[in-house]
Amino acid sequence: MNKLCKLLNYQTEDELFTKITGSFKVRITKWDYFVNWEKVHLNVKLFEKELNLLNYLIGKQNLLEETVNLLKEYPNVIRAIPTLLAIREGSVDILIDNKNFTYRSFDFMQGNYTELEIREFADFILHTGLGDILKTEKVKNLVDYATGVEVGLDSNGRKNRGGTLMESLVKEFVSDACENLGLEYMAQATAAKIKIAWGLDVKVDKSSRNLDFAINKHGKLFFIECNFYGGIGSKLKSTANEYIGMNRYWNEQGIEFIWITDGDGWKSTLKPLREYFDKSDYLLNLEMLKNGILEKII
Repeated sequence: MNKLCKLLNYQTEDELFTKITGSFKVRITKWDYFVNWEKVHLNVKLFEKELNLLNYLIGKQNLLEETVNLLKEYPNVIRAIPTLLAIREGSVDILIDNKNFTYRSFDFMQGNYTELEIREFADFILHTGLGDILKTEKVKNLVDYATGVEVGLDSNGRKNRGGTLMESLVKEFVSDACENLGLEYMAQATAAKIKIAWGLDVKVDKSSRNLDFAINKHGKLFFIECNFYGGIGSKLKSTANEYIGMNRYWNEQGIEFIWITDGDGWKSTLKPLREYFDKSDYLLNLEMLKNGILEKII
């Protein structure tokens, strides 16, 4: 019977595992999950002047000529074109001959352009559909339009924010437990940081190994990893397998390892989680943290 069963007075490990997996949270969405507004506004501000110059083209009927003249006078506005098309790359290759696979390259960050290149960029604006948007005044302000584009691009970062949300939640419980017990903890801990702060030696298998949290109980270390899985995926199995080895590695050094995980994604992939549970001492979820399990363990 593992340590957690004994600590919580469960009669069997099956009973405890069922309790853990039956109290997973469906979601941990917080207000700042949806959009990183600071990042959005920063990305738009990088090209705000250029976007305002491009606003001149809105409603122009002789758009090709007007675009060429604008780019000749202010070639730096070319740097803002990728933002309007929701791309991060500083250059693109466009297939212009389907049969011979001939490409035309566009470097938005080049800076110095020939008259021919200026005309090619004007064509680029027209052929990508931006010309129609400008000519028909479907947008009134390209700064506002770019803000909307950046919001869309930022949605790709929600997966990473999900991981950050879990860390921020767990940090509150770690902080409270350590404050109540009069102990120190460290977020994003490394062996080097632990040596400097606490004078304790930790052997690591990867020099870049970062731990979500480390707690120092008078020289006795507790390492914590946390994650949240709202959806299914192959990473769940690989994570569980990795943490089985990690638990063994830290235990050999007299370090207690605690894995805090949660999320509905586990419900369709319980086998690897059970393997970790059977081979390790501490598998926790958010509901258990709420009930003060960290202080009991430490």
